[in-house]
Parts: sequence; C-alpha cells; structure tokens
Amino acid sequence: MMDREHPIENNPLFGSLPLELSENMRSSNPWWTGDEMLNPPTFRRWPFNRMYRLLKQGMTPAVVLRGPRRVGKTVLLNQAIQTLLGEGVSGRRVLYVPFDELPTLRGIQEPVLAIARWFEKNILGELFNRAANEKRPAYLLFDEVQNLDAWAPQIKNLVDNHGVRTLITGSSSLRIEAGRDSLAGRITTLEMGPLILREIAELRFGVQCASQWGDNGLENLVSADFWHNAVRIGEDQRDIRHRSFQAFAQRGGYPIAHEKYDTPWHELADYLNETVIRRAIQHDLRMGPRGQKRDEKLLEEVFRLCCRYAGQAAGQAAFVPEIQQALAGNIGWNRILTYLRFLDGTLLLRLVQPIELRLKRKKAPAKLCLSDHALRASWLQEVIPLDPEGLAANPHLSDIAGHLAESTLGYFLASVPNLDVAYFPMRGAEPEVDFILTIGTKRIPIEVKYRKRIDPLEDTLGLRAFLEKSVYNAPFGLLVTLEDDVQVPDPRIIPISLSTFLWTR
Repeated sequence: MMDREHPIENNPLFGSLPLELSENMRSSNPWWTGDEMLNPPTFRRWPFNRMYRLLKQGMTPAVVLRGPRRVGKTVLLNQAIQTLLGEGVSGRRVLYVPFDELPTLRGIQEPVLAIARWFEKNILGELFNRAANEKRPAYLLFDEVQNLDAWAPQIKNLVDNHGVRTLITGSSSLRIEAGRDSLAGRITTLEMGPLILREIAELRFGVQCASQWGDNGLENLVSADFWHNAVRIGEDQRDIRHRSFQAFAQRGGYPIAHEKYDTPWHELADYLNETVIRRAIQHDLRMGPRGQKRDEKLLEEVFRLCCRYAGQAAGQAAFVPEIQQALAGNIGWNRILTYLRFLDGTLLLRLVQPIELRLKRKKAPAKLCLSDHALRASWLQEVIPLDPEGLAANPHLSDIAGHLAESTLGYFLASVPNLDVAYFPMRGAEPEVDFILTIGTKRIPIEVKYRKRIDPLEDTLGLRAFLEKSVYNAPFGLLVTLEDDVQVPDPRIIPISLSTFLWTR
C-alpha cells in the first residue's frame, strides 16, 4: 500500500487515467489523504439505515438507489461515506465517483472499470479480492451512473470478478431498469421520492415520530385494524401532523423547500424548474437509443399537460389536440405516449394504469400522478392550496385541489415497494374507483373526496359498488378526505384524511 507521505501523482501507475480526471478523483475523495470531507446534513432520509445495511452486508454485492433529481440521493451517499469512515474504515478503501460532474470522462472506454482499476492500483494499493478475503473490502459509490453508456455490463463485470461492495444512484428508472436483466441476482434496488410527511416534521420542525408502517411488509394493509389504528395515531399526533401537512401543502416535498423554508416562493420555483424539471428534460432524456436526439419542446409540452391534468386519467383526446396546437405539428398519440413513458422514467411522474379484472381489458388511459405538486406550481406558475385552511380561503380552487390530492396519493402509493396500484375506470353501470391496491388475493378500493362536506351515500357510491361484488375480494374500502373526523355509517368504509394517510409511512 502506498505511503501517505508519497503523493498519488508520484505513483508510476497514476497515468492509467488522464491527469485531469485523476485530479478530479482526488479532489472528490479527500479522505484518501486523511483530509476532511465536507460534513453532510445531519438529517437522514428514511432509506438510510436500510441502504447502509445493504451496502455493508446485503445479499447482493450492489445496491441501487433511484429517485428523481434533488431528493437527496447524493446526500445519502455522503452520509454513508461519513459513517464508514466514522466506523474506522480506512479512507483508501472508499471510492466516490460523481459521474454527473465529470466532463473529463469523455473518450474513456468503460469508465466504471477504468476508474475502478486505477483506484485498485493507486489508492487501495492491493487487489480488490485480497482485501475482501481479509475482511477489508473496498466500497465503491457511483453517483448518477445511469448517464453512462452500457453502465450495467461494467458493473456486472466489476462485481462478478472482484470482492467489492457497491452503491449506485440514478435519476432515471428507464436506464436503471435497462440494466436489471444483466444484473439479476447482483443488485438490490431501493427507491425514494420527495420527503414524506414525517420527514418534513423532523427536518422542518425537529420532531421525530416513529412510522406506523415501518419496514413491515404489505400484509398489514389488508387489515382494517391497521387503518383504524392509523386514524387513532393521527389524532394523537394531530398538532405536528397538521403543521407538517401545512408545510407540505405550501412548499411541496423537495428537501430544499424545507431546509430553506424562508426562501421566497418565486426563487424556489425557479430552482425547481431549472434543477429538477429542465435538468431531467434537457439532460436525462436528451438522448434516446443509438444516440437519437429527443424533441425537447415536445417533452416540455407533454410535461406541461401532465401538470395541468395531474390526478386525472387524461388520454389521447386531451393530449393530441393541445399538443398539435401548441407545437403546430401533426404529432400522434403513440409518440406522445412514448414521451409520457420517458417522463415516468425520470420518476417525476407515475402512470397509474387501469386495473384488469376478470380478463376484461379496458382501453383506458393511465392516471397521471406527479412526484410533487410543487413542480406543477413552479412549472405552470399557479399555486393551489392543499391544506384545509388554504382551501377555506380559496374555495374556488377546490376542484383542482381535489385532483392534486389524488395525484399526491397516487404517487405516494406507487412509491411503496412491491405494492400493486391501479385504478378502476368506469365500466357500464360500475362507477370509477380512484385507486385499487392488490395485495395477495385481496383488493382495497380507495376513493378520494377532497372537499369540506362529505355525503355519506353519494361520495361512497364507487366504494360500495366495488365492495358488493364478491369476486373482487375486497374486505373494506378507504375514503380519503380533506378534514379529520368524517363519519360514514357503512362499517365497511374507513374514512381517513389525506394528511393521516400520508402520516402512516
């Protein structure tokens, strides 16, 4: 192993990477020479403990953490590095590569493998496998790796032949999913979106509340007792829940919105537009297969309509005429649908599909669920209140708020690992149901009625129609409301406010 007194540049193997790139690598990894890293925030997002455990001793050699831009993935990587060093792991066993910030990678064939070989020879100072056999494995952390061509085969080669532990982040599920086949059995995937309500409570107000959901499986969700208990816990923690939901309603769920909560809205909106939306459109989605450039204007227009129709199942009839008018071109539905899927791939959007029951395939469009209503507010320059107080002062915005509440809940549900989420479109005499959760052989229908007054009969029509068909095997339904304390006489229907529902995780 190299002596710390001898600078990296003096090592004869240093030339295996271009000088500028090796300098950038050294700058990004100050712990190699015993220098201090910039301390990351002390607040840790919910996936941290599981991510760190998987990195250290998970069943697979690689962990993939994916999510939209600016939700804190890089912060989690830095917190993992800080924790490794704090536990006594030598800095020379830790490699961090910010692929999103290394222009010097251009022209390097197989950059993942090239950097790993350079690190093995020049920093670790011994073979990866020898270090692993002696219980001193190297930890390789690759940030935003999805922007590399053929990243998955390189990771496969690395973990198949070397005893390293690897943590990978990515902002594009399309590109991450593209590598899953070749990495089968070698990666464990974690996913996170914007802040959940309990995280806002901790980050904004310094209040920690244990999650009722925790790391438990999905089987609890088919128990009515789970939801009745959720309502009771929500009532017990009413004050902090309301404060957190109000903060979420006003600023959304991106960490920066609550780290710098006194920033004027127009500045935050500009930040979200540039670093989240435009970055995804102009950077993550700019190139298609075989280097084919995608239409940036069309992507922007499709995203604009996703914002306008958030929480709704808007399809061909809504998108095609508006896009053809906006772009003055004969753009067809299939191309628009392809671009919708691209946006879904950035995790800025979830396309919740119609459910298929009894082999009845219904050609209905997907329901559009945005990762955060603040993105809609920033992109369309239209702020819609979601909290009861804000809506009471702006009752004319209730219909749009209802759609955004549905969008918020849809993204929340679609982000739960392994949870099958769909919606039930209107079929003949059967009314629409906003969401259907399928867990094993059981289904839980969910209806969102986000208004001040609830009609116990009219507003539960869809739920009751679904519950009464025994073939759907639904033990109960959930009515998601604006206010707490809604009463419904039907014992099969459990009323729960949106803030209480979000408070469960």
